[in-house]
Order: sequence, then C-alpha cells, then structure tokens
Amino acid sequence: MAFPPAFLEEIRTRLPLNRLVERKVRLEKRGRDFKGLCPFHNEKTPSFHVYPDGYKCFGCGAFGDHFTWVMETEKVTFPEALERLAAEAGLEVPRASPQAAEAARRIKDLHEVAEAVAAAFERRLWLPEGAAALAYLRGRGLADETLRKFRLGWSGEGRGALAADLARQEIAPDRLVAVGAMKQDDDMKAGGRAPVDLFFGRVMFPICDPRGRVIAFGGRVLGEGVPKYVNSPETALFKKRRTLYGAQFVRNALRAGQKLVVVEGYMDVIALAQAGHEAAVAPLGTALTEDHLASLWHLDACPVLCFDGDAAGARAAERTMQLALPALGPGQSLAFIALPGGDDPDTFVRKHGLSRFSAQLDRAEPLAAALYLAVTRHRAATPEARAGQRKRLEELAGRIGDPALRAEYQRYFRDAWYAARRGPPRARAGPAAVSRPPLDPHTARARRECELLLMLIEHPGVLAQVVEPLAGARFDHDAAEVLRGALASHAEDLFGLDSPHLLDHLRVLGFRQALDAVLGLVSRLRPPRRAPADPAGAEPGAILAQWHAMFQQLERERLDDDIAAAQQAFAKDPSEANQRRLTLLVEHRQRIAIALPAEPAL
Repeated sequence: MAFPPAFLEEIRTRLPLNRLVERKVRLEKRGRDFKGLCPFHNEKTPSFHVYPDGYKCFGCGAFGDHFTWVMETEKVTFPEALERLAAEAGLEVPRASPQAAEAARRIKDLHEVAEAVAAAFERRLWLPEGAAALAYLRGRGLADETLRKFRLGWSGEGRGALAADLARQEIAPDRLVAVGAMKQDDDMKAGGRAPVDLFFGRVMFPICDPRGRVIAFGGRVLGEGVPKYVNSPETALFKKRRTLYGAQFVRNALRAGQKLVVVEGYMDVIALAQAGHEAAVAPLGTALTEDHLASLWHLDACPVLCFDGDAAGARAAERTMQLALPALGPGQSLAFIALPGGDDPDTFVRKHGLSRFSAQLDRAEPLAAALYLAVTRHRAATPEARAGQRKRLEELAGRIGDPALRAEYQRYFRDAWYAARRGPPRARAGPAAVSRPPLDPHTARARRECELLLMLIEHPGVLAQVVEPLAGARFDHDAAEVLRGALASHAEDLFGLDSPHLLDHLRVLGFRQALDAVLGLVSRLRPPRRAPADPAGAEPGAILAQWHAMFQQLERERLDDDIAAAQQAFAKDPSEANQRRLTLLVEHRQRIAIALPAEPAL
C-alpha cells in the first residue's frame, strides 16, 4: 500500500537520522551535518555525509533516507524497515484496508480543497474588491513579488461569498468546513443552519506544510478589530502544535548557508524573506511546543529564537528555555536574541536592513547564557534572594537529561555566579578619560586578536584547553598571526609555566619581536575601562568562557566576510567548485557556533 506522506514525515521528524546512523558509524559534527567513514565501501578518508533528511557518500555514491538506511544496513524490505522505525518512533503503521484507502483518498481531497480556497483568496486580492487589503500590504513595505510568493489574499466582505465562489468547482460547504475555511458547530447543525465563513474582511495568509501544500489559513483584520488574527481550527490536515509558518522555504535557505531563526508572526517571516533571509519560521498563535522543537532540531542543531524585547517576550523566551532543557544533548541546543528599541523583525529589517539583523543573529546568546540571565536579571539584595537564585539555577540544570551536558551547565552556572559576585574592577582615581575616535574595522579586529593572545599569556592554564581552535584560526594582524602560531605549535612546551616564565620562553624561542608588537598594540588601543581578562585568581571556567566568546565573535566576523564573497562568486558562477567553497565556509561557521558556544564574558 502507499503510506501517507504525513506518516512518513512524522517518523523522520521523531527519529533524527544521525542518531540512527551513529549506531553503526562513528560520526563527527560538521556544522548542521555529520561526517564519517562510509559503511558501504572501504575508505580511510571520511566521505560519508549525514544530513537532516538523508545521507550521501561522495566516494561510492550511496545515498538514501531513514528507510533506505535501515533497508541497506539491516537487509530488510521497505515494509519491515517501516515497521521497525514506526515502533521506535511510537507510531502505529497504517494497515491496508478499505478504511485506510478511504482515509488516504479523503486527505488527498482535502489538499485539493485547501488549494482551491487559497487560490480563491489570492485571486480576490488583485480584484477591485481587494484594493484596501492590497494597499495595506503594500503600506507594510511588501513588494508584489513577495505577495505572490507567499500567496497572500483577501477573504472578501460578505458571508457565504467563498461557498458561492467555489460552488462552480463543485466544492460543497461541508468540504470547506473540513479544511478550516468555514465553520458549523453542533448547534448550527441541530438547527439546520448552513455553515458560515470563518474569515471575512481579512487579509489571508495560506499556511503550508514543509512540502508547500496548503493545509490551513490565517487571517488578519483590516483596522483595529478584535481578534486581530484568526487561524483555522485543527483539521485532518492541520495540527497547530506542530506546524510552523514559512516551513516550505526553509530547507533551500539552510542549504544556502542561512541560519534558522524562529520569530513570532506571519509578517516577521515574510519581511525577513523579502529582505533575503528565508530560513525563518513562526508558530501559529501559540507558544512553542515540544513538537515544534523536534521539528526545528530536525532542521538545525541550534536554531535562533527571536522574541520581542518586552516583558511578554522575556516570559515567552524563558518558557521555551525550560521546555527545551530535558531534550538537550551535545550539539542540540538553542540561541536567543531580543531586538533593540522595541522592534520586531518586520520593523527592524525595514529600518536597518538585513545586514544589521544578521549582525544581531551573530550575537545571539546561547541557551546557557540566556537562562542564567533570565534567572539573575533582577538584583538579589539579600542572602535569601541570592540563595534562591542559586537554587533555581541548580534546579534548571538538573532538568537536563544528558549527564555530561548537565554537568557542563552546572559548571557554567557556578563559574558565572562567582564571576558576577566579584563584580567589575574598580576604576582608578585620576583625570577624566579622554574620548577616543572609533577604530577602523581593521584596527579593531587587530586589537581583539592581540587581546585574545594576551589572555592566554596572562592565564597560561587556559592554553591547554584552546589549542585546537587556536591552531585552526587565521589572524589578520601580522605579529598576532606569528604569535598565534607560536602558542599553538609550542603549546606542549609552555604547559605548566606561569605568565612571566611563559613570556621568557617565547622570547628564547625567537618570538620577541612579535610579542613586543602584540603587547604594544594592546597597551595603545585597549580602552581603560575594559580588560581582556578577569583579574588574577579568576575562575578558570570564567576565563575560558570569555576567551571562547571573543574568539567566536572574531571568527564569525572573518567568516561572514568570506561567506559574503563566496556567495557573490557563486551567484556570478554557480559552478561545483564555488558551491563547494560556499558549503565548506558555512559548515565551518556552524561548527564554531556549536562546538564553541559563545558564552559571555562574566
């Protein structure tokens, strides 16, 4: 029998492919994806890639999805593979029967009806009766091309207009009720009353599944009516707790290197897409659910959640953090941003453009940092209040199921807590600081490179924990690049030395000139109110967190420049070589974002 596509997609969503493959292949994280030695042929260099929705070996050409993997590795048929995966996902396989065939036929019919409704709404927007709605959407800054891409429409003003319109296609009102375009409750049925329009006088937003098929509708009233937004009720096609608006455009955008961002409303998704960021989705008038998180993690290991900067947005963010904790695992987390000035993504990109929004995404707070700030945002003035905050942090870390990750969160919260208790160093008395002109980007980057190195010199105990990222970096400042290479290549010789002896050893090794240049640049350019590291005796964990945060920001800036150049090259010449370069750069940026979480300087 032909199994319903929605059932197969549900299995894929519930069972991440990399977790199935890891039972037989050792995988390493590469951005959002994974890489390992191909199980289908002998190889010494990994060429086997696992993506959220499939796998491919670039050595022997093997490829497939969840079901193919089980069939090939366990030598079973498709029905047997389906049975095993469904059982593991906690689902029951639909059985071939007249009832199942009728259900499949009904679902197909509902998709056709939903498509007809969307087309009717869309058609009306461009007729004279939709002039007010069209003017409203254009007034929100949307181009006609964007309106057509998202298939926005107009419901019409009169009750019964939709049923009359679609009667010519022999679509009866009861079928319109079944797709959530009209309504008829039990009292209406008992009284013999016909279904009525659910939407009237509203701008219409078709809601699609990840395959681009219309499954429901949302409508916004023109003017200040209440409720402002109305969504279709749940139907055989539409489950609100697992549907994300804009999902039909996400996969291609992710492959192009964009970050997955979760916003709050239809207009946020559409405005970002028009600006050039199509990897954006929104829940439908409800808080994020466990099903939503599973769908997001199926697409991206660390999606960025963008909430409004008001109190309601803060509460929504904290609810989502707590919801996510039990499901967290290595390489599976969340990040958060709150846009400044009370803006949402729609207003922000219209005011400032996509580049400024992308910069906000790059500064997203990892879940650990956001959760710590959510608990400690209000000053604890008494011992009792401070004890309460510490207990709350311990309780939240304890909700994490993965033992190793739970221990990392406990360590992070402890380090951040003690670093915050020390407070910032006191300013020395003296003349008022002289204002300095802003540094040009090249000089500012050189200063940060030198400060990163100085942190390792002042706190040599941290060096052992950052050798790998340090060795893989590339600094723009000549002297900083020389000293970076020296610290990375001679790390074993430097382990165990204190700061003065480390300086002496570097000079003996022949790096005196580079060392003096780096120290000189920092002393000239470092702002007097900010030090690159905590005072002597600071918790190593806090120093390490600060180093990673600074390093990640530096790497992201450089990679963003490289990615922008690679995107331009690919747009001009979409060759395999240019595509490969763009892919590698994006994977490297994602690897930094996940393997080296941007923990704040505390």
